[in-house]
Amino acid sequence: MREIVLDTETTGFEPSEGDRIVEIGAVELFNHLPTGKTYHQYINPERLMPKAAFDVHGLGDDFLRDKPVFKLIAQDFLDFIGDAQLIIHNASFDMKFLNAELTAVKRPILPMTRATDTLMMARRKFPGSPATLDALCRRFGVDNSAREKHGALLDSEILAEVYLELVGGRQPDFGLNPATQTASGPAKTLSDWRPRPRPNPLPPRLTEPESAAHTAFVDKMGAGAIWKKRL
Repeated sequence: MREIVLDTETTGFEPSEGDRIVEIGAVELFNHLPTGKTYHQYINPERLMPKAAFDVHGLGDDFLRDKPVFKLIAQDFLDFIGDAQLIIHNASFDMKFLNAELTAVKRPILPMTRATDTLMMARRKFPGSPATLDALCRRFGVDNSAREKHGALLDSEILAEVYLELVGGRQPDFGLNPATQTASGPAKTLSDWRPRPRPNPLPPRLTEPESAAHTAFVDKMGAGAIWKKRL
């Protein structure tokens, strides 16, 4: 199962009012484990950066001026995410921006069914509690000390840790999934693994007097005692 944890930074709140994406960061997970593959891109929004947005992420006009426009990076972005499920905090925000950018360059939009919203997950799991990314980091003990300002790749890396906690930790299937993943390639199925008996059985821990006392106790219960039955 391939998933992409994703975050964007923008010039504001509404693409319908001319706001644009200025940064995309994404982290690849396979079977709920990070593969080490990431995507990161700054984008020239082709407009001036409002001060309120600059105060959030620190990406100004001078820094973004020589960065590629979205049209030039759209295919690389789509190639990276492929058909994976997208893990996003407050997914409706990022998805409306991504789809506005994709529509503008005549690319197919991303259906909302592809987005898993960790904000909604947190609100269902902890009703009434704060569900911001910072609040979830505090709840799960995720280190976000480097998050002085919002940054798409850093926030994606932090969100990946939070997401794995929301689904039950780094091994939500308790390690029973018969596949492993390395950063260099796809999962390898461990089809040859089977549980086997111990080569040397463990010695009994009951002493002889304890065993004799147990046998006498069971005998008093008669032939119907469960300890006398063989499963």
